[in-house]
Amino acid sequence: MIGLQDVRDAGAALAGQIVRTPTAPAPFLSEHLGCRLFLKLENLQCTGSFKERGALNRLRRLDDAERVRGVVAASAGNHAQGVAWHAQRLGIPATIVMPRHTPFTKVERTESYGATVVLHGDHLTAAEQHATALANERGLIVIHPYDDAHIIAGQGTIALELLEDVADLDDIVVPIGGGGLISGIAVAAKALRPEIRVIGVEADLYPSMSDALRGISREYAGTTIAEGIAVKRPGVLTRELVRALVDDIVLVDEATLERAVHLLLTGQKLLGEGAGAAGLAALLSAGERFAGRRVATVICGGNIDARVLASVMMRGLVREGHLVRLMIGIDDSPGMLARVAGVIAKGGGNIVEVYHHRLWYSVSPKRAELELVVETRDRLHAQAIRQGLAGEGFTVTTV
Repeated sequence: MIGLQDVRDAGAALAGQIVRTPTAPAPFLSEHLGCRLFLKLENLQCTGSFKERGALNRLRRLDDAERVRGVVAASAGNHAQGVAWHAQRLGIPATIVMPRHTPFTKVERTESYGATVVLHGDHLTAAEQHATALANERGLIVIHPYDDAHIIAGQGTIALELLEDVADLDDIVVPIGGGGLISGIAVAAKALRPEIRVIGVEADLYPSMSDALRGISREYAGTTIAEGIAVKRPGVLTRELVRALVDDIVLVDEATLERAVHLLLTGQKLLGEGAGAAGLAALLSAGERFAGRRVATVICGGNIDARVLASVMMRGLVREGHLVRLMIGIDDSPGMLARVAGVIAKGGGNIVEVYHHRLWYSVSPKRAELELVVETRDRLHAQAIRQGLAGEGFTVTTV
């Protein structure tokens, strides 16, 4: 087990070597959620994730012979970049094993930090097994992403900074994957403030830590926006620390994770990946637990795929009523499209996309069907536009 002194030693070792990230008040989200919320912005680390802390603390513990031999890690994302970045800084050869289908941008970024990337297997488990094989074959030192005392102590330095910035917190809400982040934070926070609540968050498709604590073993599958915490097997060391120190774990669904990413960016102008916004998702789904309290959550990463982010933002516009899709039946005669467009323009709507259907058997030969995507201010505005169209005799259906 590790203790507060291990975390303090890590803090001293990391001082000046990583970004001392700010703790920012979140007034918009606080008002929305009914609590006083603070955000620990680990997305501002050089590689965009808290993983640098543990990686650097572990790398600094290597002796001279181990540094010459080099290190190996298995990761599809943030741990890979944290190890690669700081290994390069320290002059340590690094090999990163990534699943074959890892997005090319993540592979390219990891290579840009000086690591040798090996693509192996269709999933992270296969990559981990290959990393172990390479370690045995070449004498490399395995840098585990979470189940290592030095990794845990490094992540725990977040709590030291957080409680220095906001001394009177009631709750700290922390995403859980393998458990390294929440274990380190809980070790430090509970030692400094035993009364503070440490609440974990897991994606409900991958509740591996929750299950492990209850002695449940099962397979996990499914696509999640929070791939950074989609861990099938939590750590052995981290499991016991979570059991001893974490007060509760909240499970959040995909819709809430997606909403959290959108709300963080639109409400606080901060970019978080799915796992990075998981703490906010917990506050959205279990807000009654935190009402009126002083709460901090860790925005633990900001490395979201650009295509995923674009989809999340557009879907958020739809969810909030800023984009509506209308199906409108019209006579197939000159000027009808212009009439419809005129009604929408008069109502203050903006037509984003137009599809004019004439050929399908469901449509009369003398009729047509317009499919429009319209930008509106909100749901009430969208309703007013639909009423305006109906008032002109058009049949309107919202899709």
